[in-house]
Amino acid sequence: MEHESAGEITRLLQGWRKGDRKALDALLPVVYNELQRLAHFELRKERPDHTLQSAALVNEAYLRLVGLNAPQWEGRSHFFAIAAQQMRQILVDYARRHRAGKRGGATKTLSLDDSGLLEPSKGKDLDVVALDDALKALAQIDVRKAQVVELRFFGGLNSEETAEVLKVSAVTVARDWSTARAWLHREISCGNSDGR
Repeated sequence: MEHESAGEITRLLQGWRKGDRKALDALLPVVYNELQRLAHFELRKERPDHTLQSAALVNEAYLRLVGLNAPQWEGRSHFFAIAAQQMRQILVDYARRHRAGKRGGATKTLSLDDSGLLEPSKGKDLDVVALDDALKALAQIDVRKAQVVELRFFGGLNSEETAEVLKVSAVTVARDWSTARAWLHREISCGNSDGR
């Protein structure tokens, strides 16, 4: 994203935070392409026959963002992290409904790789719903580690961007990411072997 565009986004987010409705109205055209990229990133993790389209995901996420009470945006990265979080929740809700309808029907499997990006699973299977459940359990133990996973895995942020959003060092993010991945793998493996 161009520096000028990033500055414009920050200015509009600050205006929105102060209650300027015109800033909110002007924000969507400026962030739409990046939201589309996030939606595409999220949808590529879904099963091939997924019926939700990226435009619908962007629209639903944007409506949820607009519905937030007094958003305290800390900048462009924070906004896109929250947008990715909203998209993730929409997709998890969709997957839960789909799974309930099919009673454990097919789910696409994923893996947490070292880069923080999603790759098709080559070993242990992991589905989005199982990861969401484990992530909620991790948040009960260590909120920051859960936020690191959410920002890197679901938000597609790199270590430096994650550090910026969380206001910690990139070294702390790397340590949290490593620990959280190990904890999540153990939690999901135990959950799968318990028949959950």
